[in-house]
Amino acid sequence: MLRTMRKNAGSFFIKILLGAIVVVFVFWGVGSFRSQRAGRVAMVNGHVITFEEYREAYNNLMEQLKQRFGNALTEDLIKTLQVKEQALGRLIDRALMSQEAERLKLRISEQELIDAIGQIKAFQQAGQFDVRTYQKVLSHYRTTPEAFEETQRDTMLIERLHAFIAANVKVSEQEVAEWYNWVHSEVDIDFVLFDPESYGRVESSDEALKAYFNEHKEHYKTDLQIKVRYLRFDPDAYRGQVRIDEDEARNFYDANIEAYKKDKTVEARHILIQVDENAGSEISEKARQRAIDAMNLARKGENFAGLAQKYSDCPSKDNGGYLGTFKRQDMVAPFSEKAFSMKPGEISDPVLTQFGWHIIKVEKVNEATVVPLEKAMEDINQKLMIEKSRALAYDAAENAYDASFVGDDLSKIGETRNVAVETTDFFSRDKGPNLNIKNLERFRSEAFALDDNAISEILDLEDGYYLLQAIETKDSRIPELAEVKEMVENDLLAQLRDEKARLDAETLLADIKSGKPLNAQSRQYNLKPTQAGYFKRNDPIPNIGYEPAIAEAAFKLTEASRYPETVIKGAKGYYLIAYRERKKPDASQLESLRDQIKEQLLQKKESKIFSDWLVQLKQKSDIRIEQDLL
Repeated sequence: MLRTMRKNAGSFFIKILLGAIVVVFVFWGVGSFRSQRAGRVAMVNGHVITFEEYREAYNNLMEQLKQRFGNALTEDLIKTLQVKEQALGRLIDRALMSQEAERLKLRISEQELIDAIGQIKAFQQAGQFDVRTYQKVLSHYRTTPEAFEETQRDTMLIERLHAFIAANVKVSEQEVAEWYNWVHSEVDIDFVLFDPESYGRVESSDEALKAYFNEHKEHYKTDLQIKVRYLRFDPDAYRGQVRIDEDEARNFYDANIEAYKKDKTVEARHILIQVDENAGSEISEKARQRAIDAMNLARKGENFAGLAQKYSDCPSKDNGGYLGTFKRQDMVAPFSEKAFSMKPGEISDPVLTQFGWHIIKVEKVNEATVVPLEKAMEDINQKLMIEKSRALAYDAAENAYDASFVGDDLSKIGETRNVAVETTDFFSRDKGPNLNIKNLERFRSEAFALDDNAISEILDLEDGYYLLQAIETKDSRIPELAEVKEMVENDLLAQLRDEKARLDAETLLADIKSGKPLNAQSRQYNLKPTQAGYFKRNDPIPNIGYEPAIAEAAFKLTEASRYPETVIKGAKGYYLIAYRERKKPDASQLESLRDQIKEQLLQKKESKIFSDWLVQLKQKSDIRIEQDLL
């Protein structure tokens, strides 16, 4: 453990943000590379990856995906994303990199680790490492300082390995110029759009309908469906049984006193004279003089809001520099230290932060207070009411669950306890039932996990506690044509319209390639070529939108080869495009972007080098996976 750092909260620069913690926990899991616990899921050159490590990595990855996809994260999507394989793959990669770092004798010293952790903003108060904050954050993520420090050391070791492998990567001036020209070149095209929707109704036959259905039967296959009965134990129904006495309320108040403390706050305006923190002293001094000029005018009585609108470089200038009411920790340290030392109406001297020079006017100071028990009582009673009614609802659910046996009918259990028994319609894994349940996704998931007539464990679905029983299923099947005839007809007609649009577009392309004029030939289809306007490779195309395939084809065209090989399918239909003109990028802009481009290309090359190296390392390593455990 870093005893020195925990005893002495030193001063560190802010370099690593809270995202660093997320990266560590999401991508690397919790625990040491060297764990050799039992229950392995894989071996990497003799190193054991335990089931516990795998489960932690899997859960972290699932949490990340839930935040990204929300309710769209279905079981099918989880399988498509190969979450199990991803989680194990990351652990294998981690083990390989750790072993290679060990072989190369790469090390992270104790001081380097101290410095790195001290720079994580999430562990700081007023710009300095704070032991209590450190422990509080780690406790929130359910880990210990020892485990986090080991993980952080391993992560730093991998970063050092990455730097070692990619140390000799270079980017030439020619590569920078070629990349700049490739990305910033522009092209202009004419286009004709054949929109399938414009073709209206296309004739089809019963034979064509049958043939289409037979060819696409799987598309109309119904989902596996299930019907369940359930008991809901609603906490609101138990509120009448809740009794809260004065001692309970006081004990709650004392135990949660921090929730009833209000920090000191300041309401203020400011004028910011922006200056880069790396700017030279001459530039910084000029900015300070501008700040002093604004300060003098404010102290002479000029309207501060008006001065902010005139002088400030901060977006808040549109509101007269108004920053609202803020806590000490809401602002960077130099700004907060000054603002919280001032009185209402006072105007500060220039204050320097990493953003520039500030002139602060404090408009109001709200001192720190503690809400007295009497004023907090309504809030306390409400919280205790929720807590105790949920406890009563859970107890009722638990009693019902304990009274159930294999093969029991849930409706009988509900009747004996005066709890309404509900039965759903049939529903699938991804849709339905039509119920007012807060966590309907979990309701479906748990229902499909049940065996026939089995009763679930107690489920907390946010709006109450539930017991589910699967009572009937409908297997997935291919319906008869008559059952889905309207749907099939619509799909067939859409396909016929699409085919007609494609054939017309291809006919026009063939005609103009043979030398016929585009404008005249387009009129045969009641269409007229449209000029798109200049666009870059990765930009939306004017008058068309974001269509990568069209952009890619357009940049292959030249004056000598004005038409593509084929028509292009876009979101709105089939496009025939024709070259108009190409424009080279402004060479004068390259110089200002040179360093940025070089850095981007360097990162890409380094990533490619490291990725290729890792692939080769895997190929020559002994990796054994316990497939049965996944």
